[in-house]
Amino acid sequence: MKGIVIRNTGSHYVVRIDGTDREVNCKIKGNFRIKGIRTTNPVAVGDRVEVAPPGPDGTAYITAIEPRRNYIIRKASNLSKEAHIIAANVDCAALVVTLAHPSTSTVFIDRFLATASAYDVPAALIINKTDLLTDPEDRELLDAVTYLYRSIGYKVFEVSAKTGSGLERLREFLRGKITLLSGNSGVGKSTLVNDLIPGLDVRTAEISEAHDTGMHTTTFSELYYLPGEDAGAIIDTPGVRGFGTIDFDKYQVSHYFPEMFREAANCRFGNCTHTHEPGCAVLAALDEGRIAQSRYASYLSILEDIDEGKYRKPF
Repeated sequence: MKGIVIRNTGSHYVVRIDGTDREVNCKIKGNFRIKGIRTTNPVAVGDRVEVAPPGPDGTAYITAIEPRRNYIIRKASNLSKEAHIIAANVDCAALVVTLAHPSTSTVFIDRFLATASAYDVPAALIINKTDLLTDPEDRELLDAVTYLYRSIGYKVFEVSAKTGSGLERLREFLRGKITLLSGNSGVGKSTLVNDLIPGLDVRTAEISEAHDTGMHTTTFSELYYLPGEDAGAIIDTPGVRGFGTIDFDKYQVSHYFPEMFREAANCRFGNCTHTHEPGCAVLAALDEGRIAQSRYASYLSILEDIDEGKYRKPF
């Protein structure tokens, strides 16, 4: 039997069998690895797999993983491992962010976008809780963030899961795709999922007033099909507080920042790190305002991780 992994509960997986609505609880059989990288989860939501029928003990096993079209990973919170595969075989990685209650940092946004680019996953931004941005300064910030990322080339959606504003445009974008939804805890991702799939009732939690942060409500990644024929699917993932990049080469990091990559073609040196070299077109663009200071700061933060050896190489 073949199917797609729709839920990962740590030691067990749920596979939806092709051509049916049947869902089978499975364990894994064998030693699965992805390009030699040690991961916390050898099988990920979105994986296409082969499943052996349940034996006498009633247990079904995943026996093989089909080659992945793409995947997206982050540094695992468990330091004994190198990486955690967030999802596989996705058409888009959409980051849900908020500009207030809580505020998502631009460094987090840029690390996510860079990682998506590094693993050949198209990315988009969903700015949620726009109903809370009522002051003129808040609206100016919203306009500025939207303009910044759209000018780079990303799709940006301004929505309110509470009021429903902007959801129709988002639904149209999601149609026919398998889209990963990620974001910090508290950005309203689960509420957004409930809006997109009426009746699903994913558990949500209130924001901590003391710390203005969210509490984890999604424990494991899960794929949900959107209502309607060929409407696509979304992969809901646990909220994350940081986004550690994996195995970036310092001379390639700028490749994952589209506006820097464009400018870098004019640098004097082919191995320019865009930090100090004479004739650096990226630094010139930064001085002239064609590259945002926030984006450059995010770029430097990734270089700093590499220089400090903060993340071990894969093995």
